[in-house]
Amino acid sequence: MRLVGPDGSQVGILALPDALRIARELDLDLVEVAPQAKPPVCRLLDYGKYKYELAIKEKEARKKQSQVVVKEMKMRPKIDRHDYATKRGHIERFLNQGNKVKLTIMFRGREMAHTDLGMKILRRLEEDLAEIAQVETPSKLDGRNMTMVFAPRKKRAAPKPEES
Repeated sequence: MRLVGPDGSQVGILALPDALRIARELDLDLVEVAPQAKPPVCRLLDYGKYKYELAIKEKEARKKQSQVVVKEMKMRPKIDRHDYATKRGHIERFLNQGNKVKLTIMFRGREMAHTDLGMKILRRLEEDLAEIAQVETPSKLDGRNMTMVFAPRKKRAAPKPEES
């Protein structure tokens, strides 16, 4: 087997008993890192410390990832201008926080005959939010509800001034 030292240097090609003897002398573990290689590659390292460092790296990676939250906003087809503006403000706040927004237009009774009013509201909202959001799922009618999903646009990084 090919033996790699604790510092990453090549020790050489050794038999298993010799590699185990070197590992015991250095008080380290002999770990097979590439069993499919010809000859197989083993490394001298402190396995407990190695597992601990892997766990720390995974924990850091989990800290940096973000959870995607879908907020829902419900409206009616006969929504007043002021109510529309208030709800649009809430939607903008959710999008600026990095959340997705599912917008639901609820129809009752005879309103089902005028689904075009719901479409007008969704199109108007799409135009109002064009700068900060993009439509992830286009509008569709599910029974008595019409839904559409907005996702925040990726913010471009501001160009850094070049030093001369």
